[in-house]
Amino acid sequence: MNVIRLEIIVPVLTFLSVIAIGASILISRAQKRKTVETRLPDRILTGNGEAASRQKSSFVQFLERIGNLASHGHATTSLWEQLIRAGYFSTAAPAIYTGVKMLLFVIGLVGMTILVMPMEVYATTKITSIFLGGSILFFVPNIILLTQLRKRHAEICLHLPEAIDLIEICVSSGIGLDMAWNIVADEIQHVSPVLASAMALSNFEIHLGVNRVEAMRHMAVRTGVDELSSLAAILVQTERFGTSIGTTLRVYAASMREERGFAAQENAEKMSVKLIIPMVLFIFPAVLVTTAGPAIITIGKVLFTK
Repeated sequence: MNVIRLEIIVPVLTFLSVIAIGASILISRAQKRKTVETRLPDRILTGNGEAASRQKSSFVQFLERIGNLASHGHATTSLWEQLIRAGYFSTAAPAIYTGVKMLLFVIGLVGMTILVMPMEVYATTKITSIFLGGSILFFVPNIILLTQLRKRHAEICLHLPEAIDLIEICVSSGIGLDMAWNIVADEIQHVSPVLASAMALSNFEIHLGVNRVEAMRHMAVRTGVDELSSLAAILVQTERFGTSIGTTLRVYAASMREERGFAAQENAEKMSVKLIIPMVLFIFPAVLVTTAGPAIITIGKVLFTK
């Protein structure tokens, strides 16, 4: 029976490994191609590029259909906000996201069914294991989405004080705030593409006629960064009372750096508390065995040796 299980498990694990490796290669190539497509003009992308684009769009459309069937064509507001903050602005993003979750759920069910069915266990254990495997893969996109969201949020918070400093320098040199915002968005493209794209989108809204403060508030909602909402409120107060924009931006950037330093100190203080669990679970038992082990062995030999 163990030989039969081994003959079933090894091919299944090999098949899943090949699928995972192939999927990672395809995703990596797609990301590289997406970067190239954003830099090259559309007229260069011909021939094989169009064929690959058609194949990719057909698979995306398949995922979108699955997502629409599962969600009945309606996405929740929280899902929209998470996808936008993670950088997915397409109107089909919620459906594709739901389709990927359903597809992974089915793959998990099928894979666990192949692994569990030959085992000699109770039927309830088999059913529980099958649904557990499907549920684990079902929540993988949630983890990836939260990771992407936190990564973008951390990148924006990291480079926002420097961007505000650059805006302050431009404003102090006599450039208007709108033009300074556009210049800084172009300059930080190579440093922080996430912040640069968010600023460019906000600048696009301003060109379409949206008020600058409202555009910044929309940017804060899209990115989930509270500092941008505070910046918009400060600019409103500056325009209302007629104070210097350059001085206001300089003070706000300094306050952001102070808050970032306080957050770093807080995390450093928490680190000693967080280290207690791994010390108790891993370090302390090893030290106890190393120091008291020889003595315990010697006492055992003396007491139990006749």
